[in-house]
Amino acid sequence: MRSVTYLAVTLLVMGLAFWAYRENYRTQAAISEMGQVQREIAVLREDLGVLRAEWAYLNRPERLRELVDLNFERLQLVPVDSGQFVDLGHVDYPKPPAPPPTQDGQDPTSSEEQP
Repeated sequence: MRSVTYLAVTLLVMGLAFWAYRENYRTQAAISEMGQVQREIAVLREDLGVLRAEWAYLNRPERLRELVDLNFERLQLVPVDSGQFVDLGHVDYPKPPAPPPTQDGQDPTSSEEQP
């Protein structure tokens, strides 16, 4: 009986050692993958910073003003003026569609009741 217990304990210890070995390598692989993802994030953030700097450079007001002047004949761009806007009351919105007639042929918007 004692030999069976020793054998069971030995197999249990070997099984736990194998499990710990496997978990150790799985953890190391996850840490390595996480480091790779963090490096990729750092590269992408750096690229984003470069793109923002390029965008700011290309959107300089003096550069845009020069482009507007060079292409005025083709684009006809003029500065925005407050007189170019109107009140919403002056906008001619389309009228809503009329509701469909009821089954008895009466207009559903009329408030008259028929007996």
